[in-house]
Amino acid sequence: MATQFVERIAVETDGSGDDVLLIHGLGGTSNVWVPLMPTLMRHRTVRPDLPGSGRSARVEGPLTIDRFVQAMLRVCSALNVERAHVVAHSMGTIVAFHLANVAPQLVRSLALFGPLLSPPDAARPGLKARGEKARSEGEPGMQAIADAIVQSATSSDTRARQPAAVAMVRESLMRQCADGYARSCDALAGAQPADPARIACPTLMVTGDEDAIAPPQAVRLIGERIAGARVEILPRCGHWTTIEKPGECNDALKRFYVRRL
Repeated sequence: MATQFVERIAVETDGSGDDVLLIHGLGGTSNVWVPLMPTLMRHRTVRPDLPGSGRSARVEGPLTIDRFVQAMLRVCSALNVERAHVVAHSMGTIVAFHLANVAPQLVRSLALFGPLLSPPDAARPGLKARGEKARSEGEPGMQAIADAIVQSATSSDTRARQPAAVAMVRESLMRQCADGYARSCDALAGAQPADPARIACPTLMVTGDEDAIAPPQAVRLIGERIAGARVEILPRCGHWTTIEKPGECNDALKRFYVRRL
């Protein structure tokens, strides 16, 4: 495994074979993908920290979904990635949908965990308020945000039975640069949907039955707009799918790659 920087974007690469680009969500880093590495061990995995997140926190100016898309295109160009299976989580799925729209020649397939096209309008003020809390309160604000997200975005079973998963979610959020996280919240609050009808590549969407951010019915509706898309619902799972249900996520990904690719 090696880490390099592409225009201040930290990128972990590992393995060889077909390229897989993995795009984390709000509050995540490349570490959200560690649970999927057993399935991807025969591929070359490319795992960036998005601008503003993790080790890519040193970034200037406002962040937007389009800026994330362009950053992924630059990462792929720098690493000579011409075709990639794209795997994404949460806000990263919005980036992935747009990437498939603007660069269909790059995207071989989409495997999306906790997918959404954009936040519902009712959620946008809360995202902006969360960003302002991080910006104004710094590390104490990030701890409060982390605790609130554990309660709202993980399943009751995860909170009761998986203390390591809860710790991983808290640590991922608490270690974020508060300003970078705030600007990422702004990017998500301003996100506009890509057109799912334009997506022609094989697509898998996985969400939890307790995911309030990407609820099953909403994910099924997206799936109906993508030809041939497969939707899987994981029981006793919230929004942090790969951390809460790593075994089930690996199984879903294996079935998808065997059946569709």
